Formats: sequence, C-alpha cells, structure tokens
Amino acid sequence: MTVRKEIIDQLASTPNVSVSEGMLLSDRTRFGIGGPAELYVEAASEPALSAALRIARSSGVNFSVIGAGTNLIVSDEGCDGIVLRFTANRISSDGAMLRAEAGAELQALVDYSIEHGLRGLETMTGIPGSVGAAIYGNAGAYGHSIDERVERVRILDSDEVRSFTAAECQFRYRESVFKERKDWIILGVELHMTPAPASELRQTADEILKVRLAKYPAAMKCAGSIFKNLILAELPESVRRQIPERVIREGKAPSAYFLEQVGAKGMHSGSVRVADYHANLIYNEGGGTACELRSLIDELKSRVRERFGLELEEEVQYIGFGTATD
Repeated sequence: MTVRKEIIDQLASTPNVSVSEGMLLSDRTRFGIGGPAELYVEAASEPALSAALRIARSSGVNFSVIGAGTNLIVSDEGCDGIVLRFTANRISSDGAMLRAEAGAELQALVDYSIEHGLRGLETMTGIPGSVGAAIYGNAGAYGHSIDERVERVRILDSDEVRSFTAAECQFRYRESVFKERKDWIILGVELHMTPAPASELRQTADEILKVRLAKYPAAMKCAGSIFKNLILAELPESVRRQIPERVIREGKAPSAYFLEQVGAKGMHSGSVRVADYHANLIYNEGGGTACELRSLIDELKSRVRERFGLELEEEVQYIGFGTATD
C-alpha cells in the first residue's frame, strides 16, 4: 500500500520529525546493501516519535522501526511503507548513574563513561550501533554484556511510556524481551556504573579497540560476527565432545569453530565474502546484494546443520523481506 500524500504531509509537519521519500537504505546500513524506503522518517525527540508512530499506525501502511543499521540486512527491493528511526541522543550522568537516549551512538556512550571515570562499558569500545540497538540485542564483548549495568529501560508501548527493570527485560545472551515484543520501542536506559580512574579505563578500551580494528577494519562493510555463538551446556553431548577445549570462551562455543570445519573461510556469493581469516565474518567487497548475502548465510547454515546437526542463528535482523522487522 502506497503512503498517501496526506500521511507524508502530517509527518513532515510534525515538530522534530524529518521525512525523506525514496531514501536508499544502503546508505543507512553497515553492509552498504539495500533498496529504498518508500518513506524514511527520523524522530528527534520522544514526543516526535510518539506522534510519528500514531500517524504511521493510523495510515494502515506497513512500518518498521530501525536503529543505526549496524546489524540490519535490507532487501534489494527496499521497503514499502514507512521506515522510522528514533535519533534522540542525549547522554548524562548523576554520580555513578549513567543515562542515555536510545538514538545515541554506543561508542559515544562508551567514551562518555570513560571520560567521567565510570567503569562498566569500556569492553564495548568499537562496537558500532546505537544504544537502543545495544539494549535490544544485549550487546557485549570480552565476557561482558550491557545487561550487567542496566538499572531501568524506558520504552514506548503504544502511547504509554513504561519503565522496565533489568529482570523485566529478560536479558539473555544476545537476547531481550524486546526481540519478542517488537511493538515496544526503546526510548532510553539508566545504567549503574562503578567509579574508576579514567586513565585505566581508557587504556583498557584502547587495547580492545586495537584488537577489534585488526579484525573488523573501520572501512569494512560488515556487521561484525554474523552468527551468535552457542551456549556449550545446551549442545548435544556428541557435539561437545568434538569441540577443542582451547576454543571455548565463557561457556560458549564459537560459531566460527563450526564454520571453519565446513570450509567457510573465503567462501563467497558474488561480491559478498567470508573473510579468509575469520569464518564468522561476512563482508561486502563492494556492489554486493542482499540476495547474495542471504544466499551465503543460508549456505553456511546448511553446511553446519548437515555436519553437526546444529542450527546457527544470525545476530542480524532483516527488513523488507515480506514482514516488518525491527
């Protein structure tokens, strides 16, 4: 269903809302892949987001809410209807309590915490994306994830602003309740931090960033690791016996191990390729398509399923492939 002109006009006249017709979503994703959004809308405040959502719902057209596009695969045909992004990005602190709006960059939050001598996020330096997406996917690295610091998460449920405790967010490894309730839009988060010397935190972050950039160069068109690692205790005993002790980290078996066993390194589909040095890293060499990307992902999952009887699960989200997805 085409977005009617009166809906476009309503959105465009809403304070703190910007509207673009035919915006290429390849310009809004880390992969640099994807067709146009029929209508791309950014809301820069909570009232603007609430108003934009009311208009989108009343329009009767499909709509999707996205973050910064770091972990997003958009179809080559793009997205019908409305694609909405919340861009409010204020960050503040009160003692050891850190607050951030969902549209803030995660790296900006990490840097702020370090500069203010607040320990708890420094291991996440270099992870691209927004704060809202980090909460949504329970982002983490080096044995830590953001849920360890969450005090409360504010969300928009229809027109009602609600506040959830960390327990109510149902955080798990790379999971949260928000993946199940995509109608709940994350507005912001409060994080309880630990005071620490800023110089110590910066040193830790700089060392981690050096390692991360060697693995995921800043200019590489990728989403980081494409598949979630697997919880060792949840694997069949027959599979656990095949995994070398040296590859196990924090009770998890890396997806990269299984992918390497099935010859993933260097595989490609058109211009989309698995890195030669990391079996769980897929990137767009330039000119790649969503069709090629999904084809390669499906082939990798099929090989691991056939060899180990395991179902790898992507960290990425999809939009424009038939159903509206965050």
